[in-house]
Amino acid sequence: MIALIQTIVMALDIYWWIIIASAIFSWLYAFNVVNSRNQFVGSVGNMLYRLTEPALRPIRRFMPDLGGIDISPIILLL
Repeated sequence: MIALIQTIVMALDIYWWIIIASAIFSWLYAFNVVNSRNQFVGSVGNMLYRLTEPALRPIRRFMPDLGGIDISPIILLL
């Protein structure tokens, strides 16, 4: 039973870091710090988007528009 709980905690911890990486990547992408035409950058961004979008979509639905600032990852992490 303890091993199952430790596995769940580890999976949640990994997902926590994926959400943080996705938020940082989206900021870098928005400010043109990373080259959006690079295939590797595009595939990393697509992977992060696909991993985090199911959890962030319900939050974004209820959040008001803040003028291009997406705070849904912060709300999810709280």
